[in-house]
Amino acid sequence: MNNSTLNLIIGLAMGLNLLALGSSRLPSLIRTVAVQGMALGVMPLLMETHFNWMVALVAFGTVAGKGFVIPHLLRRAMRTANIDREVEPFLGFVPSLLLGAGGTIAAVALARALPLLPEHAGSLLVSGAVASVLTGFILLIGRAKAISQVCGYLILENGIYLFGLLLIRATPLLVEAGILLDLTVGIFVIGIIVDRIQRAFDSLDTRKLTVLRE
Repeated sequence: MNNSTLNLIIGLAMGLNLLALGSSRLPSLIRTVAVQGMALGVMPLLMETHFNWMVALVAFGTVAGKGFVIPHLLRRAMRTANIDREVEPFLGFVPSLLLGAGGTIAAVALARALPLLPEHAGSLLVSGAVASVLTGFILLIGRAKAISQVCGYLILENGIYLFGLLLIRATPLLVEAGILLDLTVGIFVIGIIVDRIQRAFDSLDTRKLTVLRE
């Protein structure tokens, strides 16, 4: 698959990063993360010159998990908590969007300055990876709702996923399986935390955790 098609998918993912930063509605944020996960999930199949059923299986699991299973769980948590909007984030939506846009520009400049291998020199893999990691950190730090922070973690993981794709030709199955396992463990841990917050405070606002005492 040529770089132009891959760059189109990565460019879409980078645009979804900005959409996630500027969205106050949780359903839109969850949908954005789901679309990004599915788009990036099919990339290993497009990068392989020959069909590999093991890579296809892991890619299918990635698309199913990021595009359907995890969004479904987040929507259920959102309905249980009876919230659909991030009202008072730690960092406003406009500053978040500006910071994300600046980070994306810086990521592109950084990728051009790095001594990449010839096959990666014309791709946006590094740019998209850095931009997604920065976006994930902004959501994790700048949002108050646990669901928004989970979405931030997912976008951050998508950035790590893109970094891993740089090695897919050397260790394809190891990269894919490791990323999927990391995502699965992380989501289980986050799911437990979200459930405990909801049960203890009847809310998913993480600012309420400051009332805890030993």
